[in-house]
Amino acid sequence: MTDFNPELPNNALPDLPPPIELIESTEILKKCINARVALAELKQAAELIPNAAVLVNTLPLLEARASSEIENIVTTTDKLFEFADIAEDRADAATKEALRYRTALYEGTKMVQRGMLTTDMAIQICSTIKGIELDIRAESGTRLKNRMTGEVIYTPPVGQKLLIEKLDNWANFMQRSTNLDPLVRLAIQHYQFEAIHPFADGNGRTGRILNILFLVQQGLLDTPILYLSRYIISHKAAYYRLLQNVTREQAWSTWIMFVLEGVEETCIWTTEKIKAIRELMEHTAEFVQHKMPKIYTWELVELLFKQPYCRIGNLVDAGVAKRQTASVYLKQLCDAGILKEIKSGRENIFVHPKYIELLTGEENVWVYYAGVETETADQD
Repeated sequence: MTDFNPELPNNALPDLPPPIELIESTEILKKCINARVALAELKQAAELIPNAAVLVNTLPLLEARASSEIENIVTTTDKLFEFADIAEDRADAATKEALRYRTALYEGTKMVQRGMLTTDMAIQICSTIKGIELDIRAESGTRLKNRMTGEVIYTPPVGQKLLIEKLDNWANFMQRSTNLDPLVRLAIQHYQFEAIHPFADGNGRTGRILNILFLVQQGLLDTPILYLSRYIISHKAAYYRLLQNVTREQAWSTWIMFVLEGVEETCIWTTEKIKAIRELMEHTAEFVQHKMPKIYTWELVELLFKQPYCRIGNLVDAGVAKRQTASVYLKQLCDAGILKEIKSGRENIFVHPKYIELLTGEENVWVYYAGVETETADQD
């Protein structure tokens, strides 16, 4: 598209699918195989965690924080965990918005497990992220600019009728039967959704949720635990440059390879993260059983990994102990060095520092509790 003008609405955005010669090559097919293997290993690793809630309660929060950061909505993982299971009105605006991303991811997963991705689902996801009822963008004047220079780099299509037509084509592309590898389709649909830019705000975050939901729809993931926004943050300049190259030059091949590499790399990293979580759980269970045999139950240890910021009420709700006993348990876990008690508003919260460090660190390693060493982890 040599006559592309970023100042003009891209109303001529081609429908999907792109010409087959632009999206299939030996290199792409080989990369698909590697990425599919990595996805299968991630799925298998998740199945080895006894309670899926351990991962579902934590990894999507990492994705929520990173995806929001891409849009310059900056919060911390600590804040997200602190406010994740209580009323959000005590959190700051950025944390609230990131928590709504997590909610949209959860709700979207339930929807896609019941049916196919649709335009209405995209509208609902974006509405949840923004915390208001949204519809397809009707106004003109939307332009994407370079944040540093203010230069217009892309003007999406205009006209609600046209946007709905483009979204219907996008949804049909994901729903119809095709011989295209699902991961190639993932890359194509993500470009198309971002190019349509159907909402006044929240398009990037909605598109990144749709990526994960598409993998769930295709049976490549069971739960939304792929931390793909981490890869985009690490390669942000390339991400936007390659998106633009598809618009300007129909450079699909390099874009698809970028997405495939991102899926593979993220799966490998997340699989190692899950392996480390499982090992730390096993080690923590042995430590609690050794140091505090009178309070030890697997359910108690498991809860410390479901709720890294734990409250007395969490133990009560899980049936681990009644309120007074739950308080005693948490205090003893603090005395043993497993938890740390902090003040949050009018209540005390019991933080699991070793687990938080593992979740938020780039390196998937942890340190033994003093006095009990096991063979559950290779700490070299």
